[in-house]
Amino acid sequence: MSVDVSPQVTISRPRDEVAAFMFDPRNDALWTTGVVESRPLTEGLLRTGSRVERVSKFLGRQFGYLVEVTGHTEGRLVEMRVTEPFPMRIRYELEDCADGTVARIRAQGEAGGFFKLAAPFLSRMVRRSITNDLENLKGYLEARAQTS
Repeated sequence: MSVDVSPQVTISRPRDEVAAFMFDPRNDALWTTGVVESRPLTEGLLRTGSRVERVSKFLGRQFGYLVEVTGHTEGRLVEMRVTEPFPMRIRYELEDCADGTVARIRAQGEAGGFFKLAAPFLSRMVRRSITNDLENLKGYLEARAQTS
């Protein structure tokens, strides 16, 4: 079964501020619900060639995997690939809008192994997880702006 989801949220903050936070892998565990640990293997913000080791929890299992950035446009777009827990392409995309920034995450992939058993529910679960991540990102950045 294939997964292809693309949730989005509007964040009441400038795009450059959202990018500086979202594209910094040291912040992954702050806003990405499944990420337990994130260890950048490349310094700085995500860019083509960056690599990040993550430990995540999904469907009650904890696993490590490598994120490799395959393309980027500074302050606007990061394209990544992962092979675990199943092969996926992930795209973070930011767009200016009247109310701030539209943040979108697209995830595409094919379930395999253990996750193939959950295939009938996987797209919904991935969509819900990414939607929660984007809401966490929005909440964190908007709350941080109010306290500064």
